[in-house]
Amino acid sequence: MPPQDMTTAASPSGGAAPEPSGSNGVLDALQHQVAVFARRAEQTRLGGVGQVRNSMDRAAYLLLNRLDREGPMGVKALAAGMGIDSSTVTRQVAPLVDTGLVKRTSHPEDGRAVVLQLSPRGQARLDEVRSSRRELMTQVTDGWTAEERETFCALLTRFNISLAARQSAHQAPPAG
Repeated sequence: MPPQDMTTAASPSGGAAPEPSGSNGVLDALQHQVAVFARRAEQTRLGGVGQVRNSMDRAAYLLLNRLDREGPMGVKALAAGMGIDSSTVTRQVAPLVDTGLVKRTSHPEDGRAVVLQLSPRGQARLDEVRSSRRELMTQVTDGWTAEERETFCALLTRFNISLAARQSAHQAPPAG
């Protein structure tokens, strides 16, 4: 049995702790579990397994993933889509360009503008990291049913969308 600590929701016997009663109890348990998840995710970086484990930081993974899913785009569009500042994207993209994972190319319609594009090397590296992370998720959710995995993914996605919407609402300039 893995060691227990005071940050898990497990009873001393290793089983699930009783769920707190009432909405405040559930919200307290939820905020606690989110905090535990954030710490565990940072400790492991949910980086995957094998040699690829922890080999790509979160920012790089998210940037490469977005370029892969949405195609070439400018810094401003990338920043807006990720909900971060353009200067942050510029800083995070620089090492990806330096290592050949991302390339800067001319915009197809406006040759003066620059777009960022996943390079073949970046695509190969992203595929490798995704595969490793997929294996980690397989191991972590071993014993879960397909329905449990789908439900967890749907709820976590919904949670992240709600957090992003809240952040956007708090960063928007006041209407006036």
